[in-house]
Amino acid sequence: MKNLKIAISGYGSISSLGTCSESIWKKYLDNQHCFNKEKITNKEEWVAGLSSESKESISELIKEKKYQQLDPSVLYAIAASRIAVNQAGWNSEEEFGISIGSSRGATTSFEKYYSEFIENGKQKVNPLTSPVTTLGNISSWVASDQNISALTISHSATCSTSLQSIANAVAWLKAGFCTRFLAGGSEAPLTAFTIAQMKALKIYSSLDQYYPCRSMDLKKQQNTLILGEGAASFCLELNSKKAIGFVTGIGFGTEIINHGASLSADAICLQKSMQMALEGHDPSSVDAVIMHSPGTMLGDNSEMIAIESVFAEMKPLLTSNKWKIGHTFGASGAMSLEMALLMLKNDQFIQVPYLPLQKQTKSLQKILINAAGFGGTAFSILVENNPQN
Repeated sequence: MKNLKIAISGYGSISSLGTCSESIWKKYLDNQHCFNKEKITNKEEWVAGLSSESKESISELIKEKKYQQLDPSVLYAIAASRIAVNQAGWNSEEEFGISIGSSRGATTSFEKYYSEFIENGKQKVNPLTSPVTTLGNISSWVASDQNISALTISHSATCSTSLQSIANAVAWLKAGFCTRFLAGGSEAPLTAFTIAQMKALKIYSSLDQYYPCRSMDLKKQQNTLILGEGAASFCLELNSKKAIGFVTGIGFGTEIINHGASLSADAICLQKSMQMALEGHDPSSVDAVIMHSPGTMLGDNSEMIAIESVFAEMKPLLTSNKWKIGHTFGASGAMSLEMALLMLKNDQFIQVPYLPLQKQTKSLQKILINAAGFGGTAFSILVENNPQN
């Protein structure tokens, strides 16, 4: 079972890019970012909130199912999963597992209920507080919405969560425990407390220029991370006659940390994850890498050093989407995987507009996706085009 190719038969997302794959691709083709300044803390901050199309989708979802009590992170996962399952043509007659994670989980709900607890002075909470704010809430509600009762997994590996969710699903599939798995990540971090935490780390962008997140720019003189929200889900199968692409490599790495937000200068965890994902593959066969590159000075520089260490003179095309949609924490790896599938489908590399032009000299067939997070955890996934597409 080890050498089985895992097919991706469907995917869906909801974010600042929209919900339709065609319009999402058009957004990737322009050089405009998706950031707006909103007053979330006591002053206006850059954020990448849901697009108007995405907001309408969530509003319709709430009306249809009366999901008013659910946290946005859960609603986003439900919306993205519906798109993915519909594209794959799955139905509830055949059970499938679900593995959808989040770095923060029900942030909006937790902050709301805690504020009420403090403000009412009676140390009483809403009865829904505990079930609504558990991390397992995400996958269990997706399962309920899909009307299935199979295995559900929700977990957190900070910003590498969604790639770990996909890796977990692949492991279950290769072990023969099931034939289908829905996997991905969801995040709704645009709250005052969450942004305040990033500002306390001194990594949030205060740039007042057209590209306020300078992901991959190794010459920047300050940190430029900006938060975005969204979710992406993928339908994985052992066998599929209409595979969009294949997961052919998975790697993970962890490094010894000095504190919770630390990362070594040469990103040892990412070196490990990339090397593992590339086992059995010639590094020169990788056409592009979608970097984690959150827009911080240390994070961006260390990942570039790791890539140069792994690929040496065979360094592929390099890109990221955080300059455009921000850092979606636990959903970021899944959003990057969607970007990879779109580049493979359209055989077009997406440039970072403020960096030197990289020339695409051959057809895109293999793309490596990186994700790394607090705690020194990293995951890498290699995805390949379906040659029949």
